[in-house]
Amino acid sequence: MYHREVEPTAEYVARFETGADWREEIESLAREEDVEAGWFTALGAVQDADVWFYDQEETEYRSVTFDEPLEVAACVGNVSLLEGDVFAHTHVVLSRPSGQALAGHLDSATVWAGECHLRAFAEPLERSHDEATDLDLWL
Repeated sequence: MYHREVEPTAEYVARFETGADWREEIESLAREEDVEAGWFTALGAVQDADVWFYDQEETEYRSVTFDEPLEVAACVGNVSLLEGDVFAHTHVVLSRPSGQALAGHLDSATVWAGECHLRAFAEPLERSHDEATDLDLWL
């Protein structure tokens, strides 16, 4: 296990703009407040979503697109630097009107309504390539 202590420096709450991209709203908040490391939670609803699942055998993401209104039952992730730019690593649980849950790595989604809490950390987290998983991971 790799770990380090983080020092929280600030906390922000935000309401996303209807029609904006969900993940880009998180990244925009981080850029505006100069946050290069942090942890966030969010909830709300989206009009569509592109959800990724990482195929561990093929070491690549598989994309599934949902072109329908969905509730964001849970959204959690972290902010870090990837290739020198802010990146919001975003996981989500979405639900259909039937209650069926859809989950994975959220690449993009069109905001219907969204609220976010972001806790910023003092020191940046930088992602770099991990040979074992073929992913860009921190530490």
